[in-house]
Amino acid sequence: MKKTFERREPRSQKTKGEGPRRERHDERPRGKPVRAEKPARSETPAKAARQDAAAAPAAETRPLIRRSGERPAERVPVILESTGAGDFHLIDSGQGLKLEQYGPYRIVRPEAQALWQPSLAPHVWEGADAVFTGDTDEDGMGRWRFPKVALGETWPLSLLDIDFLGRFTAFRHVGVFPEQIVHWSWVKAQAERAGRPIRVLNLFGYTGVASLVAAAAGAEVTHVDASKKAIGWARENQALSRLERAPIRWICEDAMKFILREERRGNRYDIILADPPKFGRGPNGEVFHLFEQLPLMLDVCREILSPDAIGLVLTAYSIRASFYSIHELMRETMRGAGGVVESGELVIREAGLDGKSHGRALSTSLFSRWVRA
Repeated sequence: MKKTFERREPRSQKTKGEGPRRERHDERPRGKPVRAEKPARSETPAKAARQDAAAAPAAETRPLIRRSGERPAERVPVILESTGAGDFHLIDSGQGLKLEQYGPYRIVRPEAQALWQPSLAPHVWEGADAVFTGDTDEDGMGRWRFPKVALGETWPLSLLDIDFLGRFTAFRHVGVFPEQIVHWSWVKAQAERAGRPIRVLNLFGYTGVASLVAAAAGAEVTHVDASKKAIGWARENQALSRLERAPIRWICEDAMKFILREERRGNRYDIILADPPKFGRGPNGEVFHLFEQLPLMLDVCREILSPDAIGLVLTAYSIRASFYSIHELMRETMRGAGGVVESGELVIREAGLDGKSHGRALSTSLFSRWVRA
């Protein structure tokens, strides 16, 4: 079992795009508390997704390539663990909730996997600065409640020496997924030891923290997200991190369309990060369904890896599947490429009020990562 512990801090159609899992963008003026109301329509997310798919443009596609050769070696299960990350740590969890520290604020959000009872006393939870209430489904909207004093929409955070904005959004997210720090730290290490500027493609890149970490380490980065709001937020984070001159291309486009075009153009990347949503929409109404399009997405990613590629990283949130599902898909996709596929879960360890305790591990997502041996 492989564990990675970090002391600082890592999914977008939501792209980390527009729509469910990470519809993390709110257009209200800065400095005002966010009060996001429930959507007017009463359809379930699944029904809405079917309706959107029926009305959406046909997804661009191509046949899957039949791979030959040996499957890569495997390492399973791998548990990549973070106990804290810069301005973030998980304080406590339980009864379907989690209490987190994000910079100066303590925040309570729903967490379905926290089946146990909280470790800390009720008064600690009651002292939170912000509480997300409303739909407890990961795809659902709700509102933020500020028990002490109304807070501004944004506030400064820092992870891996990257400065960025936290933001209270209508879909409970705050602009960063700190469990991903283990992947970001890996990319940072690869870029620093490569001895050359490596090319990194960040698909479903959301607010750009991963892209900024890679660029700060010397990588040339292409960041793709279908949400204009996410791209705008990422550019704000770029300015906050004083990386305006870093070699980053910000692309607002459907991720599948982009990688298919890159394949036709013959463009190649040394590292690809893919953090797709369960369901998402592109800027022109394109619909992404993880279970339907993941095989093709990985197949195309394999084709746009460079001859000296370092790795292909996939994370999957909010899906009813075993990590073995994406593990075996990754191994089939990378037949004949050598290397090793390691798969498992990303977890965050409770660290208590002081950020130094060693509490329970909270599972956050599945992952599969092909790396060159």
